[in-house]
Amino acid sequence: MRLLAPARIAPCLAALGMAGILAVLPVPLAAQGTGLTFEGLESVRGLPVEIRADSLDVDNTTGETLLQGNAVLGQGDMRLAAPIIRIFYDPAERNRIDRLEASGGGTLVTAEEAAEGREAVYEVQAGQVRLRGDVILTQGPNVISGDRLDVDLRTSRGRMEGNVRSVIETSP
Repeated sequence: MRLLAPARIAPCLAALGMAGILAVLPVPLAAQGTGLTFEGLESVRGLPVEIRADSLDVDNTTGETLLQGNAVLGQGDMRLAAPIIRIFYDPAERNRIDRLEASGGGTLVTAEEAAEGREAVYEVQAGQVRLRGDVILTQGPNVISGDRLDVDLRTSRGRMEGNVRSVIETSP
C-alpha cells in the first residue's frame, strides 16, 4: 500500500500513545508538534456524508450498507477510502452511523493526519479507531508505522504495537 500525503483524499484516523518510541527519543513528542490526536474526526460530526463506489448494496433489515470498488466515504475534510467499506447504522437511529469497516487496504485522512492499514474499524459513537496490518500514520513531516494502532478519540490516547518505527521531525 502506498502512503498518501495528508490531503483531502480518503477518510482517516489515529491518535497514539508512544510508550515504545518515547524510550528512544531524546525530546518529548509534544515539543515536536506531534499530538497524534486525530481531532479532525470529531470536528466533522453533523456534516453531510458523501459516498462513492463502483457498487452499493443496502440491507434494510440489518442496517448494513456495503460499498465495493473504489469506495470513498467523506464527511467534511475527512475521507475513508478502501476497496470495500461496510457501514453499520445505529439500530435505534437508522440514519446515524455507528461503525465503519474498511478492508482490502484502507486510508483514513483528515486535514492534519493520514493513516492507512490493511484493515480499519472506526466505532463512531464509541470514538474508537483500530487499524491492523502494515499501519502507517503521518502527521505533517512525522511518520510512525507498526502492525496495530488503537486510538481512543475521546481521551486522545492511542497505542501503536508490533514492529514500531518512526521518523520524528525535530526543531533546532
